[in-house]
Amino acid sequence: MTDMENIAVRDRKRYLWVLGTVAPASALFPAQLVQITGLELFWWIGPIFVLVLIPLLDIAVGRDSGNMSEQDYEVLSDDHYYRWCTYLFLPIQFAGLAVAGYMWSSPELTLIDKLGLTVTVGIVSGIGINTAHELGHRAEHLERRLAKIALAQSGYGHFYVEHNRGHHVRVATPEDPASARFGESLWGFLPRSIFGGFRSALSLERERLSRKGKRWFSRENNLLQAWSLTAVLFGAMILVFGYTIIPFLALQAVIGFGLLETVNYLEHYGLKRARRADGRYERCSSRDSWNSDRLVTNVLLFHLQRHSDHHANPGRRYQTLRSPEQAPQLPYGYATMMVLAFIPPLWRAVMDHRVLDHYDGDMTLVNVKPRG
Repeated sequence: MTDMENIAVRDRKRYLWVLGTVAPASALFPAQLVQITGLELFWWIGPIFVLVLIPLLDIAVGRDSGNMSEQDYEVLSDDHYYRWCTYLFLPIQFAGLAVAGYMWSSPELTLIDKLGLTVTVGIVSGIGINTAHELGHRAEHLERRLAKIALAQSGYGHFYVEHNRGHHVRVATPEDPASARFGESLWGFLPRSIFGGFRSALSLERERLSRKGKRWFSRENNLLQAWSLTAVLFGAMILVFGYTIIPFLALQAVIGFGLLETVNYLEHYGLKRARRADGRYERCSSRDSWNSDRLVTNVLLFHLQRHSDHHANPGRRYQTLRSPEQAPQLPYGYATMMVLAFIPPLWRAVMDHRVLDHYDGDMTLVNVKPRG
């Protein structure tokens, strides 16, 4: 058996990972689908795909229960095939944005059609943040640069700083703006996480530069680097397609980071790390993140749903993430859980008892929303 055949046996999803490019490709073809079918509904293919089709496929296809063995870890980690699956996301992502820019500037589309296209592109932008998330955790300079590029479309470049140096340090504690509290609705969480994460990123980068003896306006400022990429991208789009695209360009960015923050809401709702005898929090474990193992969403989001292992072992590449037995489990995949989160009473009916079950009914162990 060849080395390639050995690797394929070790990872039965090996040839499925290229399907991670399906999501960004959805922004490339709305015009063709509308022309072929005559159905203007296809301008809205993004939300239809994420909020309707994927939940149905998750239910139909079922769970992804396979874990790699420890002896295969290094083999899979070093296989560059998996890196190229994430690299391929970026050119498709920006090709879709360019096509959208042309369509936004066209007088032939109605406002409703342009809004549908904007939502579709915004969902791609949000999924692009997930790709940036995978790339930004890596030590290689190329992948870190690509992470900042992937974040340019959403204008959410500070995620590069806050996620790695803020969220991963404070996750599942009341101090983390990106960890949702028990009883907190999605609509209350969003402003707290968006503005709290932004403030945290400013503070973290200011402290880092100060330790290195650098000023804020330095070439080494990760925030300015990332925001400059957004300025260049948006400036080029406006220069090519005109000022009329500005509202749509801005709206797709808001939808993009709104999608990211909605996923943040799902991932740690109500969970809190225990404290040690000295008052400090214990090291993050797989019990501190909600896990989901629906195969379709696992493949489309590069194992983001195996979030428990990701936080316990943030250095692991996506293809090596496992589904730990002790991890708390979401009842459905991320796409379905997002729909539930949009309706707070429904979300609480599904999730609150699961949080309490995880801690054997002890509310003192739960990350509770403060009163008042």
